[in-house]
Amino acid sequence: MFYTENWKDYELLDTSDGERLERWGKYILVRPDPQIIWQGAAKHPLWKKADAVYRRSAAGGGAWKQNRLPEQWQIGYGELKFVIRPMGFKHTGLFPEQAANWDWFSEKIKKAGRPIKVLNLFAYTGGATVAAAKAGASVVHVDAAKGMVAQAKENARLSGLADAPIRYIVDDCKKFVEREIKRGHFYDAVIMDPPSYGRGPSGEIWKIEDSVDELVTLAARLLSKEPLFFLINSYTTGLSPLSMSYILRLRVGERYGGTTSAEELGLRVTQTGAYLPCGASARWEM
Repeated sequence: MFYTENWKDYELLDTSDGERLERWGKYILVRPDPQIIWQGAAKHPLWKKADAVYRRSAAGGGAWKQNRLPEQWQIGYGELKFVIRPMGFKHTGLFPEQAANWDWFSEKIKKAGRPIKVLNLFAYTGGATVAAAKAGASVVHVDAAKGMVAQAKENARLSGLADAPIRYIVDDCKKFVEREIKRGHFYDAVIMDPPSYGRGPSGEIWKIEDSVDELVTLAARLLSKEPLFFLINSYTTGLSPLSMSYILRLRVGERYGGTTSAEELGLRVTQTGAYLPCGASARWEM
């Protein structure tokens, strides 16, 4: 399992009955999680003192209840700073389990001994972007949602990276990759954090099971002569870490060599000491 113990501003306090009890800075949230299938295990005293609880609706979607949260606040991970904004469909604008990947590729960038150019696809609010930039890389940040890209710029500014070599692109990721191939542009590393399902700015439909192999194949054509790493994340339960690893071996490893690893991402639960599965990552590296 890929995990980190370095969070101070985030904590997964307890899990039970399909819900997480979390601390985001000084605020306590309860959010649904389909991986939490055990019942009657809630023991942490803060379950009854949450600042907000997200409840799903039978009609679809959901809403924050008993909400005592500000519109936004900030948390930090080392030198990185992030705006937290509770959104529809339970999200906060950050996936804390991804810090395990930030630690991994930050070390690789720092130790590379040369300028590293990173392509971050489906880059969301820029957790990986600011981590890579803080480690010294130049980054091209691509996401189809204009609002998420704006929040990524804000996170970079808060992290002291307002003038860092980060290029922000609002675009469909596949179309952007195809244009970069035609332009003859190359990258030393690729990060992909695709959704299970989504639509591009012009209504393009994305389904990860149908599209990820094609996109990895295309993105691999953008790798430089000395590639450093290729990272794929997935929150789709039907797409296992080994499946993603197999794709990386086929599309990247057979051309460049290197090594591939794949694991579930996890967060340690304070109350029990066990780890909650939170998606999966596959890593290719030289």
